[in-house]
Amino acid sequence: MSIKVRYFASLKERIGRAEEDAAIAEPVTAKALWRQCVPELPPPEQILVAINLEYADWDSLVRDGDEVAFFPPVTGG
Repeated sequence: MSIKVRYFASLKERIGRAEEDAAIAEPVTAKALWRQCVPELPPPEQILVAINLEYADWDSLVRDGDEVAFFPPVTGG
């Protein structure tokens, strides 16, 4: 199964890539997907997760064909 994973803003710079395709054997949580794709960094609490363009939490399941985005919180002013 394949998942499109995208990283935005400062997170993209920190990780060193904007996106990747991740292979998973079965549905996993967003947190488990993060650990698979970015094993060198623990899942940051302040990072937001979106699955298929909708906000999700770290325990949401990710399935074959999904697109998952990780990005820092947006601030305004």
